[in-house]
Amino acid sequence: MRIYTRSGDKGKTSLIYGERVAKNDLRVEAYGTCDETNSAIGLAISHLHKEEWEGKDEFLNAMHKIQTILFHVGAELATPKGKDVTWQLKKEHIDHLENLIDKWDKELQPLKNFILPSGNEASAGLHLARTVARRAERTAVALGEEMVNPLVVSYLNRLSDLLFVAARYINHQLGGNELPLHPDV
Repeated sequence: MRIYTRSGDKGKTSLIYGERVAKNDLRVEAYGTCDETNSAIGLAISHLHKEEWEGKDEFLNAMHKIQTILFHVGAELATPKGKDVTWQLKKEHIDHLENLIDKWDKELQPLKNFILPSGNEASAGLHLARTVARRAERTAVALGEEMVNPLVVSYLNRLSDLLFVAARYINHQLGGNELPLHPDV
């Protein structure tokens, strides 16, 4: 398979099943933003491979699973209305995120004020991934329920929550400090 096909040179791309749409189509924006979220997660966790802490392998395995599911969410968004989705998001995927949030959050101090995206490179990267996941969620909402499995919106919403907790968790595991919102501005 060649990397370049030249088929998109005039501003069109193919959805799953071959339907051609403009590259700025809202559906393309939705699955493209999922891809961007996935890349941001990958960049963030790439900073963790040199670090050591108890639970590292479990954390990295959880993030790998999340990246895989997020890839499938993108494919679901790339599937035109009325066509069969080869892999479909299930409530159990959202439940898995909630279980991870609860588990990691138990190890953190409760927040008493807003914090700024900061900390070590991995933590800051997970904060960035969180904001991109929020954009993916907003784009999926804009497509509407008739175009998107409602679980996709729930998953992206919960994913951004998880990425916030994951950023705090990693910062905590690696001994970083959370930067509070500056009160004098």
